[in-house]
Amino acid sequence: MYQRILVPVENSPYDQVILEHIRKLARTCNDASILLIHVADGWAARNINQLDLRESEEMKGDREYIEAVAESLVKEGFQAEAILAGGDPAKEIAACGEREHCDLIAMATHGHRGLADIFRGSVASELRHISMLPVLMVRGNPESNPGAPRPVT
Repeated sequence: MYQRILVPVENSPYDQVILEHIRKLARTCNDASILLIHVADGWAARNINQLDLRESEEMKGDREYIEAVAESLVKEGFQAEAILAGGDPAKEIAACGEREHCDLIAMATHGHRGLADIFRGSVASELRHISMLPVLMVRGNPESNPGAPRPVT
């Protein structure tokens, strides 16, 4: 079914919600590979290439986090890789999915509605409009799942 699954992570408890789901899905799909992506969207991340900047401390922390998550998946027997991107999250995720030949994007959503969605924006909503890949959205509620694995630190 799916051979390469792109999983956006944000370094929050919502990551564990989608990763728990993806572990099961990847196994069901004959051990599909998992490609993690984190899109840093701070000023330095959005301008790193144009201005030839160094990674900010935030970006270094993001890189450490995503690489640790990928490493933990590899230790569990999954084929996993990590990519740190910078810029607009929805656009970077969609571009990565195409560039890396993924056949599914799977992400946790916060479930914002109404005004909260307008003020906070919704990467999931924008992504589903711009990506040509199927997008699986899993509603996250990490506080209601005390048995879920905790984020890698």
